[in-house]
Amino acid sequence: MLDAFIHQPRVAYFSMEIALQNEIPTYAGGLGVLAGDTLYSAADLEIPMVAVTLVSRGGSFRQEIDADGRQTEQPDGWNPADFTCPLEAKVAVTIEGRQVWVGGWLYVLKGHMNGRQPVILLDTDLDENTPEDRTITHYLYGGDQDYRLKQEIVLGIGGMRMLQALGFEIRQYHMNEGHSALLTVDLLRRYAYSAEEVRPGEPKYDIPRVRDLCIFTTHTPVEAGHDKFDYSLVERLLGAIVDGQTLKHFGGEDRLNMTRLALNLSEYINGVAKRHAEVSRKMFPGYHVHAVTNGVHPFRWTSQPFKTLYNRHLPGWCHQPELLMRAECCLADADIREAHQQAKQILIDKATELCGIELSPDTPIIGFARRMTAYKRPDLLFTDLERLKAIARSMPIQIVLAGKAHPRDADGKRLIEQLHRHIGELSGTIPMAFLPDYDLEIALALTGGCDLWLNTPLPPREASGTSGMKAAFNGVPSLSVLDGWWVEGCIEGVTGWAIGDGGAGHDDAAALYEKLEKSVLPLYYQNPSGWIGVMKQAISKNAAYFNSHRMMRRYASEAYLR
Repeated sequence: MLDAFIHQPRVAYFSMEIALQNEIPTYAGGLGVLAGDTLYSAADLEIPMVAVTLVSRGGSFRQEIDADGRQTEQPDGWNPADFTCPLEAKVAVTIEGRQVWVGGWLYVLKGHMNGRQPVILLDTDLDENTPEDRTITHYLYGGDQDYRLKQEIVLGIGGMRMLQALGFEIRQYHMNEGHSALLTVDLLRRYAYSAEEVRPGEPKYDIPRVRDLCIFTTHTPVEAGHDKFDYSLVERLLGAIVDGQTLKHFGGEDRLNMTRLALNLSEYINGVAKRHAEVSRKMFPGYHVHAVTNGVHPFRWTSQPFKTLYNRHLPGWCHQPELLMRAECCLADADIREAHQQAKQILIDKATELCGIELSPDTPIIGFARRMTAYKRPDLLFTDLERLKAIARSMPIQIVLAGKAHPRDADGKRLIEQLHRHIGELSGTIPMAFLPDYDLEIALALTGGCDLWLNTPLPPREASGTSGMKAAFNGVPSLSVLDGWWVEGCIEGVTGWAIGDGGAGHDDAAALYEKLEKSVLPLYYQNPSGWIGVMKQAISKNAAYFNSHRMMRRYASEAYLR
């Protein structure tokens, strides 16, 4: 099976997590979902790539919520033999002075068209390894700093060696975030000059060649979000794969900063939205950070009712999503209304199944689903419960929420408890549901079936965000803080609405209530044709542009084909 993929040069795409399908829990959140959409679009567009990730046998975790809203985590393991084929090749990396063997599994990702992409899932659970080393690839983002660095050694260095052992000819290496940045170190080792080639004072490595091979996409606009490791730990685990002076020169003098390492050894660097690229240039002055705004996969994130509608009136839309620009003239109001009501019923049925609540198809549903953490402010809508109730008494609303908190994020867990208290406090006025164990299936039901998508991050901490893009493919407008992609996607009152002005000091709660009370809900209740008009604009202006096909065409033309 592998022979079909090694006959042409490929771009190697490295990502710690990739959302391949709902039954394979090798992802924790937006980074992994984006990686999956990237590969699905690459398959559809037949861009030759090969992805490298960890097998993460233990998955991330299944979320359970008790009666008081407390999150507990349950194992979410999977058996790679059920979905993938074992690879015969094994490679070794040195960790703490001993050989750790790395095997792999092949997952063939099939696009909506005829394209396929190979995904290599690295696995250290081999008989040759010690019990401790066998678990290195088990838990996504699990363990302490030692465990994380071991995983990144396996991903970056082990992944490089696995591709070589399998016979892939790699034209470039694309690092999706800094977790795989150690692949640059292995490239330095591979392209080291011999002693007789190096003149005094000259570098020992062919640095321009390494840079020309590497592409780096950064996703994190917060300094604390970038992986950093003490050099004492790096030396103990990794040893001297390159000399320490070189490593500090590229990775940082005080600690090994994986983002700095990737920045310094990549020729092409990009952020994931225009604003994020601006923030990144300020965080890392001196680097040319391009902006390639994220997108979502058209076929993957469009509900079945809208797929049917688009197929009938805009054939070819899922391969050429720019055809959706014609939604305003080609889609009848009644057809959009009917498709949306069908998608809304899917969400209503899901809420009944998971929460035992009966929502009304005739009352607007506000949807919110993100990783539950403080800066995403899932509690912003509930800042003033009395005002929210007053709004709902004159213009009824329903609210559906979802999202997981990281097991070690105590504040995120408290926010989930707080949201469940609000469900009780608003009972009788605003029907609410919190859908547990947020996954790809729930995400599609929510972004496809709500009437309004809410997003409330604290600026400028949203790198891009993609949930509102998914909503747009289903004709759902956004009400969002001006951060990430929404700075580009918001045309006020046309594609949706902005909360505040994008400044960190703005009273976003007051602005949120003002927009709901004066703009959003009056349009929904008093001007149904006007609301359908906004739905059409969300499709024609946002879905037509903020998709992963456009994103991948830009990567291909600007980064891969340099």
